[in-house]
Amino acid sequence: MNPRVVLVLLAGAGVLALEPLLGLPAFYESILYLVLHWIILATSWNILSGYSGYFSFGHGAYFGTGVYTSAVLTAKFDWPFLATLPVAAGLAALLGVALGAVVFRVRSVRGELFALLTLAVTFVLATVVLNTPIDGGPGIYLSGVPIPKIAPTQPGTFYLLALAGATAALVIAYAVQYSRLGVGLFAIHDDEDAAEVMGVPTFRYKLIALAISCALAGLAGGIHALFISYVTTAEVFSISVPLTVVLMSVLGGTRHWAGPAVGATVITGLLYAFTKGDLALAGKATTGAVLIASILFMPDGIVPRLLRQRRPRVAATGSPAAAVPHAAAVPGAAPHATTAGTPGDVLLHARNVARSFYGVQALSGVDVQVRRGEILGLLGPNGSGKSTLINVISGHYPATAGAVQFEGREIAQLPAHRIARSGIARTYQIPRPFVHLSVRDNVAAAAMFGSAALPAAQARREAGHWLAFAGLAAKADALPDELNLHQRKFLELARALAARPRLVLLDEVLCGLNPAEIDEAVALVRRIRDAGTTVVFVEHVMRAVMALADRIVVLNHGLLLAEGAPAEVMRRPEVMSAYLGTGAGLTPPLENPAHAAPG
Repeated sequence: MNPRVVLVLLAGAGVLALEPLLGLPAFYESILYLVLHWIILATSWNILSGYSGYFSFGHGAYFGTGVYTSAVLTAKFDWPFLATLPVAAGLAALLGVALGAVVFRVRSVRGELFALLTLAVTFVLATVVLNTPIDGGPGIYLSGVPIPKIAPTQPGTFYLLALAGATAALVIAYAVQYSRLGVGLFAIHDDEDAAEVMGVPTFRYKLIALAISCALAGLAGGIHALFISYVTTAEVFSISVPLTVVLMSVLGGTRHWAGPAVGATVITGLLYAFTKGDLALAGKATTGAVLIASILFMPDGIVPRLLRQRRPRVAATGSPAAAVPHAAAVPGAAPHATTAGTPGDVLLHARNVARSFYGVQALSGVDVQVRRGEILGLLGPNGSGKSTLINVISGHYPATAGAVQFEGREIAQLPAHRIARSGIARTYQIPRPFVHLSVRDNVAAAAMFGSAALPAAQARREAGHWLAFAGLAAKADALPDELNLHQRKFLELARALAARPRLVLLDEVLCGLNPAEIDEAVALVRRIRDAGTTVVFVEHVMRAVMALADRIVVLNHGLLLAEGAPAEVMRRPEVMSAYLGTGAGLTPPLENPAHAAPG
């Protein structure tokens, strides 16, 4: 985070705070208030929905909570108006946290289901308020509530309150975006499961984002209650509130902290530029046309589009493997894995592990040991359970039965992010980068949330180190979609290594590489092990398996078929039958030179 940006925001707010002294007509101050009001709401919505991707239509509920909190406390209990604002923000945040604590634990409630659920909460809350003494039906009048005298005029007072709220919202949105929390939320947005396995505490981060979002919406509602002076459920809990903030955020750009503010300013300005006579309809039509044009020609929003035009596009040419020899010469490019413990000790023990999917047994009582400092090959035909075992070890799937111990500690029942923090990292068979983060930020995220747990600035420096190690330094500012398949696979590898794991799980990292690239990748994996990181790799390229593996484990139909030295195991008839197929004249693979007899 750049402190100068915060200073600019505060200085700008200080200059705008002088506006009431200019003596402008009350109408213009009211228009400025509404612009700032929608900036607060749009920015608050974006902190959850834009950053994390949890699209919410329930912002009206949190806004309405703030409105009715201030209205009830001032009109019925004679509270000073300013004293009600923290309560309005707090109750809105409490409502959001209570909802999120339940909803965020259900993995299936994402996307459309989450959006519909939050919309339903708005209608339920409106019904409760309408049919209880909170409102009771006629609404709440606030015309007799004293307005604080913090400006020469009443509109000026509301303007200054909204300015303070909008400034706070923008500073918070900026701070979140460039913090560890923001990186985690963006990772959740792109691939929540991969983010959790990488080390992001997804449940906690979503709850924090929801609390911040709701608190700011409640603050905006508390200020607005006195501005409108008459509160009814029909107006407060209207569907127009969430729809408007969604449109504003999408127009300005949900991936940038300033996007919702730009969108709110544009749309509010358009609506109130046509307030005379029959021109109000023209204002709405113009707003609709602008939104349609932005969706067609600027789908990412105004602010991201302008920023992207300033960034040169990185061509996705060349193979990362071809750059590895150069990266191998980089001083200090070896992993910084923790090497405590004696080589050969049991680092990980998966004992009687089982995993089933709707009655299909993917793993059945598998017992595998991984020894510190070795390269263990995990082999088997397609569907044998190799990737499922890696998913269970990394926490992507919980084990149906059995135990997994890492460094003597049981991890099978831990959430995936705690397993990652304990010192385990992985790659995926099909690369799963965070598509809206740059290559550098993808790797920096792993350095922040993996076992290294580095501060943001140090993590970005660490990312450059690992990109050089993987031969991707020239692509650091590119987006993953600009990389070819080979480069994305090496990005996966760099991301896993940036976590500084003691055990790295490689799932078919060589798949799709040509023979020369495979040779370079084999050398890279050896360097990873030589620097102190234990390696388990799933691979179908037998030449690489025999060149790399100290031991191999063979699975078939979810069962442990064989384990031992590569040359010895691959000669077994049951392995040749299950993995290589049966047939006369089948020749065993060449022996790993590391296991060949002396002389």
